[in-house]
Amino acid sequence: MYQQPYSGAPQQPPTEINDHQGWAIGAIFLFWPLAIPALMASSRCRQALAAGDFATAQMESENAHKWAKLATIIGICWYGVCILISCISGCGAMMAAKDASDSLNSGGY
Repeated sequence: MYQQPYSGAPQQPPTEINDHQGWAIGAIFLFWPLAIPALMASSRCRQALAAGDFATAQMESENAHKWAKLATIIGICWYGVCILISCISGCGAMMAAKDASDSLNSGGY
């Protein structure tokens, strides 16, 4: 029976693995539907780091980064669209009020 030689050296952690938890928490305020998977991946990353499974920790770190980035981008775009719509509707309301005021001042004709 052939056995693989045992290297004896424990798996060394790569350079620091970021779990992106802070970014995931911040993304909740921008677009929570995608921030939840980011938080879950961040939690799995921390669990893998604690268990010494650095390959899984790196994979979950990348997942957390991906979901947090998507939540941030979509959230910022969403807020931008909402602000644009609010400005357009506000301008429309002001023009309608001005037209109504002009109509009343001119005797309704």
